[in-house]
Amino acid sequence: MPINRLFTAATLIALGACGVSKQSAADHLAPIDLPSDYPFTATVHAQFNEPWAMTFLPDGRALITEKPGNLYIVAVEKGSKIPVSGVPTVAYKNQGGLGDVVLHPDYADNGWVYISYVRGGRNNARGAVVIRAKVNETDAGASLSDIEEIWRQVPFTTGAGHYGHRIAFKDGYLFISSGERQKFTPSQDMTANLGKVVRLFPDGSIPEDNPFADKGGVTAQIWSLGHRNPLGLAFDANGQLWNTEMGPRHGDELNKVEPGNNYGYPLVSNGNHYDGRRIPDHDTRPDLDAPATYWVPAISPSSLMFYNGERFPDWQGSALIGGLSGKALVVVDFDGDTAAESARYPMERVREIEQGPEGAVWLLEDGEEGRLLKLTPRG
Repeated sequence: MPINRLFTAATLIALGACGVSKQSAADHLAPIDLPSDYPFTATVHAQFNEPWAMTFLPDGRALITEKPGNLYIVAVEKGSKIPVSGVPTVAYKNQGGLGDVVLHPDYADNGWVYISYVRGGRNNARGAVVIRAKVNETDAGASLSDIEEIWRQVPFTTGAGHYGHRIAFKDGYLFISSGERQKFTPSQDMTANLGKVVRLFPDGSIPEDNPFADKGGVTAQIWSLGHRNPLGLAFDANGQLWNTEMGPRHGDELNKVEPGNNYGYPLVSNGNHYDGRRIPDHDTRPDLDAPATYWVPAISPSSLMFYNGERFPDWQGSALIGGLSGKALVVVDFDGDTAAESARYPMERVREIEQGPEGAVWLLEDGEEGRLLKLTPRG
């Protein structure tokens, strides 16, 4: 199992002093300074302007999104980028912009790429949508074609935060996380798909065995409810769906997501409102699903990935979570339905973590000079 590395404030200060430094990405393959007891080394492979997500193509290259609305095909080992034209216009403000990118499980046969982004509506309303499209490469460059919008948040609303819009596939179904748009009550409103995880077929149609399919309309999309800002969505090796979500003021969560279940927000949380108003803790409502584990103080979980490679045997079956305010790579281990943080490695703000084709771990930093890092075992 991973080495237990739960950090005190003093330890974090010491780590900062020893230099978890942010060197320029201009020097390709430059190693970054990490403490010698980390089980990995990290090298810089590219730099991006507010990167948000990445997914690997069958040939080992990756698609990488930037929030301002840019999509690239990236030869990750070389760090070279090919811009992809034809990306829809995004509503880029605060937490908005271009989001997740995921390949259809049968991508080799059908070429579908799924992309989430925030688009504008009437009267300054905004919402997340998911499209599918195909990426075409020619000698002249790369572009999107055959664009189809297959899902959108209902309703579009004002504000610039809590879109969620992570994407995951399993067993022929498309799962999308949908934030509550900083409006609180939509998480419990069954006539909206805000604050929910939804389950669709890859073409956007609704499976008849969804838990609320008999209700029709947008309600029929809902797989689970009571979520706040779910920025991580992934399946473990057993096919179980999990999500990570940002709590209000602390109380970030890792949830085992079951069909039809209610995860409580804003009725319960292990955090409180930013204005100081208290929210009842999860243990006051046993009828609502409590998280498998939670964080106080917050780590601001940005992404979720289950590792199954061979290069980091101690991480096999573990969840790797990116921390934004926590500025860390966080490792969570499982014992049945019980989950607990087992290790934390301070880095910069971590936006995305993905496993590469050969079992290396790739990490995208957040921000205007966010670097693409490759993590490989030390020694």
